[in-house]
Amino acid sequence: MRVVAGKYKGKRWDVPHTFKARPTTDFAKEGLFNILHNVYVDFDAHPSALDLFCGTGSISLELLSRGCSPVVSVEKDFKHHQYIRRICAELKDPNWRPVMADVFKFLKGHAATYDLIFADPPYALENLKEIPDLIFQPEHPLLNPEGIFVLEHGRNYDFSSHPHYVEHRNYGSVNFTFFSL
Repeated sequence: MRVVAGKYKGKRWDVPHTFKARPTTDFAKEGLFNILHNVYVDFDAHPSALDLFCGTGSISLELLSRGCSPVVSVEKDFKHHQYIRRICAELKDPNWRPVMADVFKFLKGHAATYDLIFADPPYALENLKEIPDLIFQPEHPLLNPEGIFVLEHGRNYDFSSHPHYVEHRNYGSVNFTFFSL
């Protein structure tokens, strides 16, 4: 796993072979961050970010490296969380906040709002389609008014009829759907 750009550009970490998580490919990650940088996010303004189902922390590291502050990374798997905490301790970056929690419980009980939310759930997750509705809860949306929510998913999902849908991009087998308020 390597960081593509920003203050940690070029840093690499070996992901244990036993991990279930599949980091977003460099090709897809570069495409995603080009879109974010050129269309949706002013990284110089240090936007707040939430990374859901953060797995190995690849996207969190990219967000942190590009200036997001804070970056809250939610992962429920103990070994993945420990791995992320080890990298966090190595970097000593005070803007990274790893949280070990079930994403669905976290979203239902969380009150903070963010400029950028990214979610990369397992593609076969049974309730993956519920995630946008949890982000845009009418009683308390988690996205700031000018913010962007990006959901990574497999090709079998179509969110174009969602009221907060903005656009869809794909990079091989990796699909990103963008949402906003």
